[in-house]
Amino acid sequence: MNIPWLTVLWAVPMVGAVLIILLPAAARQLAKYLGVAVALAVLAVALVLAVGFDPAGAQYQFVEDHPWIPSFGTGYILGVDGIALALVVLTAVLVPLLLLAGWNDTQDQTALSGRSAHSYVALTLAVEGMVLISLVALDVLLFYVFFEAMLIPMYFLIGGFGGAGRGKAAVKFLLYNLFGGLVMLAAVVGLYVVTANSTAFDGGTFDFRAIVAAVSSGELAVDPAILNALFLGFMFAFAIKAPLWPFHRWLPDAAVESTPATAVLMMAIVDKVGTFGMLRYCLQLFPEPSTLFRPFVITLAVIGIVYGAIVAIGQTDVMRLIAYTSISHFGFIILGIFVMTSQGQSGSTLYMVNHGISTAALFLIAGFLVSRRGSRLIASYGGVQKVAPVLAGTFLVAGLATLSLPGLAPFISEFLVLIGTFTRYPVFAVLASAALVLSAVYILWLYQRMMTGPVTVDSKGVRDLVPREIAVVAPLIALLLVLGVYPKPALDIINPAVEHTLTTIDQQDPAIAEGTVP
Repeated sequence: MNIPWLTVLWAVPMVGAVLIILLPAAARQLAKYLGVAVALAVLAVALVLAVGFDPAGAQYQFVEDHPWIPSFGTGYILGVDGIALALVVLTAVLVPLLLLAGWNDTQDQTALSGRSAHSYVALTLAVEGMVLISLVALDVLLFYVFFEAMLIPMYFLIGGFGGAGRGKAAVKFLLYNLFGGLVMLAAVVGLYVVTANSTAFDGGTFDFRAIVAAVSSGELAVDPAILNALFLGFMFAFAIKAPLWPFHRWLPDAAVESTPATAVLMMAIVDKVGTFGMLRYCLQLFPEPSTLFRPFVITLAVIGIVYGAIVAIGQTDVMRLIAYTSISHFGFIILGIFVMTSQGQSGSTLYMVNHGISTAALFLIAGFLVSRRGSRLIASYGGVQKVAPVLAGTFLVAGLATLSLPGLAPFISEFLVLIGTFTRYPVFAVLASAALVLSAVYILWLYQRMMTGPVTVDSKGVRDLVPREIAVVAPLIALLLVLGVYPKPALDIINPAVEHTLTTIDQQDPAIAEGTVP
């Protein structure tokens, strides 16, 4: 029996979300348990895909191709390559942990007529389903529909649960991303018109594979100015979603005012669709504009790396500090994509995975601490390691991963990005390396202020992690350690997809002059 695994992958969380919403209002605990069960089922499907994926096989595997709207040249086309598979597995691993982490996040929410737990779990699963179909879509219009649709459940998650300023943060999140999406819609329509006017197709098409093949062969003869405009339309939307400096202004507020689990869902999962879109759609659909605008994008990425780290140092709010570190890390990811080297893009893809894990660990542990004390201010804490050693110890490991300590997962991905950058843009590599020092400053100083020293009066009542919280944190710490010392399984899946991307856009690694050190 030929099972449509990719359809099952995204349909399971969507169906699960509907079933949870239909549960009686009194079944709050059942809604939570069912949500975790559905998320674990998605993880099982993702593992089936990972085991069945052949890195040496076809570029896109588990392909499903069915008509959708033939008159528009669009189809229900799904397929997964090594880059998408890495993000699929990341998403499937994190969501059940986030549901456990946010187990009690709806207890004080009364505005939803006793159905806050149902709504919270269902919205989280809906986001998961939409992210997954975005990652495996091979039709540009299909991708766009769910790229935009995921904003709706995220808006309600941010605006319905969290801090006092969550409503304003949710509106800011939505307006920024909707504006980017509208610009991208114009580019999507423009792309369709370009294919309709091309002799390479019998009418317009949204088939990503067909368009890329026509671009690579030179059959899609289009005015370069039009291609530049289309590239900028796609890139603008992805730069807001990622986010790339200076389009980042919505992220700190949304992260701080959300529940910690929702903030991680946004930063570690949803925002990765933006960087994934750059790597798949911007580069492969528009290789020449990508090369033309490469220095500009790289400049913004390096500014974001340094800016995020400097601003993080000055924060007094622990959650806002961690949010700004993500802006710096997204700069590294985008830098690796646009240097267009095999090391850079492999490191960037691995960085997407490792950033998701390390940010989830650090943000959730900080959230557990804030839930005990009720304050996000760094100055409210001190000596926590004496009263909650497990919490402090795991916070330290997650923090060291964030600053890319050797032996922890983010190190190898950041190292690959810097090597890939140095071979083509050594000055940018040196500037980006400055963030390594800055990250050590903000993480170690944060740990020193909150966890070391004498126990403050307010920290005396802080309890250590409970079993549910340990069940959330332990897998994340284990992944940071395993991927830190043995990233080969992930890279074996990622590298062939990266090589194909570079071949598609006609880019080769620069030759390193004899006697130089990369």
